[in-house]
Amino acid sequence: MRPIVVDQSRRRAAIRRLQQVNGTLPTWSELAEPGGSSGAPNLSAIGPDAPDPANLWRVHWFNDASRTRRSEVPSHLVLPTELTGVDSPIVVLIGRRFPMIGAHKVLAAYACLVPRLVTGQFDPERDRAVWPSTGNYCRGGIAISRILGCRGVAVLPAGMSRERFDWLRAWVSDPADIIRTPGTESNVKEIYDRCAELAKDPDNVILNQFSEFANYLIHYYCTGRAFDRVFSHIRATHRDARLAAFVSATGSAGTIAAGDHLKKLHGSRTVAVEALECPTMLRNGYGEHNIQGIGDKHIPLIHNVMNTDVVVGVSDRTSDALNHLFNNRVGRKYLIGRRRIDPELVSQFDDFGISGLANIVASIKLARHLELGPDDIVMTVATDGAAMYETERRSYEQRRYPDGFDDVNAGETVGRHLDAIATDHVLELSHVERTRIFNLGYYTWVEQQGVSLEDFDRRKHQPFWQGLVDTIPEWDRLVDEFNDEVGHAPGRRAS
Repeated sequence: MRPIVVDQSRRRAAIRRLQQVNGTLPTWSELAEPGGSSGAPNLSAIGPDAPDPANLWRVHWFNDASRTRRSEVPSHLVLPTELTGVDSPIVVLIGRRFPMIGAHKVLAAYACLVPRLVTGQFDPERDRAVWPSTGNYCRGGIAISRILGCRGVAVLPAGMSRERFDWLRAWVSDPADIIRTPGTESNVKEIYDRCAELAKDPDNVILNQFSEFANYLIHYYCTGRAFDRVFSHIRATHRDARLAAFVSATGSAGTIAAGDHLKKLHGSRTVAVEALECPTMLRNGYGEHNIQGIGDKHIPLIHNVMNTDVVVGVSDRTSDALNHLFNNRVGRKYLIGRRRIDPELVSQFDDFGISGLANIVASIKLARHLELGPDDIVMTVATDGAAMYETERRSYEQRRYPDGFDDVNAGETVGRHLDAIATDHVLELSHVERTRIFNLGYYTWVEQQGVSLEDFDRRKHQPFWQGLVDTIPEWDRLVDEFNDEVGHAPGRRAS
């Protein structure tokens, strides 16, 4: 991932396409600190879900609840002890505020395509952007492709939630651009195999989030700074607060890169979450699960394993149960009436998708395991919202509660899946354990995907990752130069 132009003719094609769609590209610094650029377009007349290139300038953490205005502090919730049962405040950033897809994966998709545009590695007039994922990243890729006037192809397991496919059908130009691979959340290799077939056509450009270092870098820079802004906001009134940990399901290992940034600033622990039903990091294990959004059975190339401190396993039985409880009328009434949870907070459970609930459960486990106190802040993320899993909730209730869900069932769910959260399946990583997990990646990336052993091994050392971070000013410069050639001088970009 070098910030240099490699093909002038393809770069000119990308410039022509941006001129045709009347768009410009925000730099990574402009997404990390939105609002400070005089080049941002006027968004007042643009809906946050419109397929308009102006919405590229909303691909950041600082959208308010309406997603039409910028907030000084990223949207977040602080979960109280009455809900979590631990003294440590658990702070959840809300990915649902992102435009077009209602999930923060659109940020990663933008970051993975833009370097190719500005360096001449993607021709929007000819190439097809192929977006392999287990759901949200490919939706983000399709959105970015469409508004930039190029063709996008989504590759995802057939067993993902119906809502993901409904969204894709509304956004793709051709139904054939939705490619279903066998299996569900855990079947990432099947995605890779299909992409290997697609890559035989030179017009297909595979943007694999699991190996695209731009995915790491955008989350280190933009997501990490968003979490730091929220922490600073909390510390303004909680002066003794310290950032104890950043907790994130690994998935593609993009989001967890924010932990590297926070550790550098605050010395916090970086905590990786995975499904207990597929304990790859915990026990070199395998299996199937329903925590949609965290692909597994392998270690992503962009996961900075040697800087990860803790692994926590969460069962999909718990995330499925809480997804039902938190978004069920009876369940919410129970939480308000019997647990005395603030009704306003309960109404905001709309912001929690399944992987977000898994992150919250892992945060509670960690707080109990480390015996964290009221000054120890644990930060995590809800990638998407509850709306993406309505059919999952209906299916769950039909299976588990065919006669209906009542107060007794709600109490049992709270007791079994919230109050009983324990410190099991929490592994603090020694150097030996980190090395074990790092070595697991060999079988995917060197043996199967053709990464050279030298390139694979250099990721073991932190100077490699810092070298990526050091390229950010150069990427910003290339984006600015690209915009200038599109024809919009600074301060006069598309509106």
